[in-house]
Order: sequence, then structure tokens, then C-alpha cells
Amino acid sequence: MQKLTNKEEEIMHILWKLEKAFVKEIMAEIKEDQPHYNTLSTIVRILEEKGFVAHTAFGNSHQYYPIVAMEDYRKKFLTVAINNYFGSSYKNLVSFFAEEEKISADELREILDLIENKK
Repeated sequence: MQKLTNKEEEIMHILWKLEKAFVKEIMAEIKEDQPHYNTLSTIVRILEEKGFVAHTAFGNSHQYYPIVAMEDYRKKFLTVAINNYFGSSYKNLVSFFAEEEKISADELREILDLIENKK
């Protein structure tokens, strides 16, 4: 599975949300920097070539749907990010967020509770 561009990821998030959509429906979900219809159609076809979406034909129209689950994509690229930026250490990841004040002590306690309750 390859890494998607930012625009491709944006389109995938829309498809994961809608579950299936025509290009015009995807277009309606894009709030900022809306691409031209033909550009969006090309991006969706590229996603299909990359194996992320498939389509059902309705005459000349295509309704697209994701064939890669968001969870699968998230797991793959979080693992890559943790390996590349945090030395394969979840501790380093959590420490980074703590130092950047992106996670509170209460949230850390909740995470510990989740870990302890899974055992």
C-alpha cells in the first residue's frame, strides 16, 4: 500500500465518510480549494489505479467506493510515522505530545486505564 498525496487523502476521507459517491457528490464535500470537476475526476481515477477505490458503472457515470478501509490505511502509515520519526518507540511518540502540550495528564491517565483494563 502506497502513501497518498494530501489531496488523495482528502478525497479518501470523503469516500470513507460517504461510503459511495459520484464525483459531483465528492465535489460538494470539498469546502476549501475546490478543484475543477475534471481534476477531481482524475484524482479519483488515480485512486482507483492505486487500488484504493473501485466503481460501479451507471451508464456513463461511475459511483466510487473505498476498497481500503480507513483503519487499514491509518495503521499502515501510523506505523511508518512512528518508525521514521520516533525511533519505533510509542514512548517517544507520547513524550513528544506531552512536551508539545498536546496531551494532558488526565488524558495520559485515561490511556493508562485503557492499557491496564485490556490485561
